[in-house]
Amino acid sequence: MQHIVPRRRGPWHDGPVRIVAIARVFPNRLEPLEGPFNRQQFAALSAHAGEPVQVLHAVPWFPFASLTGVPERAALLAGLPDTDTVDGMPVTTLRHGYLPRVGMRVALPLFDRALARHDALLERADAILGSWAFPDGCAAVRAAKRLKKPCVVKMHGSDVNVVAKHPVAAQAIRDELAHADAIVVMAKSLATALVDLGVPASRMAFVPNGIDGARFFPRALDEVNAEEGTGTAGPVVLFIGRLEPQKGLGDLLDAWPHVLQAIPSATLRLVGKGPLKERASCMHGVEVLGARTHDAIPGELHRASLFVLPSWAEGMPNVVLEALACGRPVVGTAVGGIPDALANDTAGTVVAPHDARALAQAIVARLGIGFNAWEIAAFGPPSWDESGRQLFDVLARVCPAPTRR
Repeated sequence: MQHIVPRRRGPWHDGPVRIVAIARVFPNRLEPLEGPFNRQQFAALSAHAGEPVQVLHAVPWFPFASLTGVPERAALLAGLPDTDTVDGMPVTTLRHGYLPRVGMRVALPLFDRALARHDALLERADAILGSWAFPDGCAAVRAAKRLKKPCVVKMHGSDVNVVAKHPVAAQAIRDELAHADAIVVMAKSLATALVDLGVPASRMAFVPNGIDGARFFPRALDEVNAEEGTGTAGPVVLFIGRLEPQKGLGDLLDAWPHVLQAIPSATLRLVGKGPLKERASCMHGVEVLGARTHDAIPGELHRASLFVLPSWAEGMPNVVLEALACGRPVVGTAVGGIPDALANDTAGTVVAPHDARALAQAIVARLGIGFNAWEIAAFGPPSWDESGRQLFDVLARVCPAPTRR
């Protein structure tokens, strides 16, 4: 995939570039584990822009949710402060109306109205970055057009692979994103899906997510086992994510008895929470660890012999990139950006989604061949600094000439 040919090209900035990012997937005081990839990429982007990115954190709002407790997430996030600071970046809470049942039909006008209340903040921006296709990215494009600002929209995965399946969202994406100055994708499959929707390919730029190399780095498994006194234990297969069918966990649990038939000493460790917790807890050779902080993930990966993510739909899952950076082979499904990440056989194996038997065979095969952590890490992602630099390059190219400040 070629890098972008921007719709409107301006000179490079020598001084600071003011960027306002509109993001629904972003950590906050009540959901500290939400969207760590956006936090890390925006922090790196801030360094290249020369001043902190201003984040408009989009959260759903529903009348009396804090009193009634429904909708559940709107009730939880009603307690967020109006302003906050995350990693040195100023964060303003953007509360947009949300109607449960008819939400998709009215999502864009409700988001437009909520975003308009922050026009004064958007007016001070050199560029607007919308993160998530619908309604956030579409509303960002409309606001940028109204305020005569350049706008870049960054895709995630589920916004294209799931949300865009709804005809209302698909039509809005087709109509509005054609007016974005640039569209950033983290996987080639997302670009293909957007082109199929009618979004111009000439607007797109590929910017991969990154990893924190100070935390995610290769370690030999025998070194880790010796350090923790677990050298005699069998192989560990690791899953990290929501414990729900859409992540393919049901398929993995169906596959697990077949894995144990071939490798009785194997253990499946599940990091996360969700509706399949009870089923998993009752199975032989399965350990349910619950949710873990992002700081704990490198240790879990280092203890594993294999990472598995059998999702039904994905963008470019950062946990796969983190597994590769730690030098762990991956078995994943042929969805989203997973085949891109596992294009080399050394890095891992790709199977069809919904196929428990093929999944079991792939797990057994990978556990049987061993691995070299440093060879696998060579196929891992760039640093967050490099990811932030590439995103800044896209934004800077569509900015107008800098004004004297």
